[in-house]
Amino acid sequence: MNRDLRDDVIVVGGGVIGLTTAVVLAEGGARVRVWTRETAERTTSAVAGGLWWPYRIEPAALAGEWALESLAVYEELAGRPEETGVRLVEGVQGETTLAGLGPWAARVPGLRTATAAEYAGVGLWARLPLIDMAAHLPWLRGRLLAAGGTVVERSVSELAEAAAEAPVVVNCSGLGARELVPDPAVRPVRGQLVVVENPGITTWLTSADHTSDTTTYFLPQPGRLILGGTAEEDDWSLTPDPRTAERILARCTALRPELAGVRVLEHRVGLRPARPTVRLERELLPGGQVLVHNYGHGGGGVTVAWGCAREAAELARG
Repeated sequence: MNRDLRDDVIVVGGGVIGLTTAVVLAEGGARVRVWTRETAERTTSAVAGGLWWPYRIEPAALAGEWALESLAVYEELAGRPEETGVRLVEGVQGETTLAGLGPWAARVPGLRTATAAEYAGVGLWARLPLIDMAAHLPWLRGRLLAAGGTVVERSVSELAEAAAEAPVVVNCSGLGARELVPDPAVRPVRGQLVVVENPGITTWLTSADHTSDTTTYFLPQPGRLILGGTAEEDDWSLTPDPRTAERILARCTALRPELAGVRVLEHRVGLRPARPTVRLERELLPGGQVLVHNYGHGGGGVTVAWGCAREAAELARG
């Protein structure tokens, strides 16, 4: 098949944003190479709890639209959970009201105020996509490869390296954009979580105080339960803190007493790539190459991945 030279695209970054963007581009006919410093299983995306919900991501209006577009995709993927890692699971967003959310909330099927039996405080009940990143990231990579794309483990010190090899570059480097662009507006928001044996919990719950550096949540994933969490701004430490882990376990056990004494399987830390607003825009480089930025999704990368990927692909096509 004869391809336009502009169909040669390098995506920098192999997390959920980079892989999803690469899939959309490749399935649209582009010849796509993903350059990633490490495999998807070692990216920040692999640490994510995986619940669909616009969290710590701006601008809110655009994020709501990107999230709804992604929601439709995840609802379809949930029909093949063993393959895609996506399931629809019931749960409660604590300390949240419909009035406190944007217009997007009215378009989420079944979203309603939680009953007293479902949650002791004020909250919203929903049946939402819960994505098992351990399964979803390899599935995305497989879908990309099936569409003719490739993944190359390669460190990049500047975007010009990619622009020298392809006429179109899509920058999905997440926190790496701080140095790669460079963009000092990109900052880490540290998230620590604890993975434990699941004593039989089948629903999820989150309770986030947006003025605090702590959150409380539990997310049932296949074979395990993920407990969280933290939202520590400008903290670069990837080392799990034992005292933080103890506090996470205590907060979650206060909500679900059956977690007392549960066996801990793993401690994880991820650095969310926060930015005052997501950067999703097209730039023309001096040599004539097209550079599309798609980064700064904070804690909402999984939630908006497909909406942002489709917009980034449109920008790449010009």
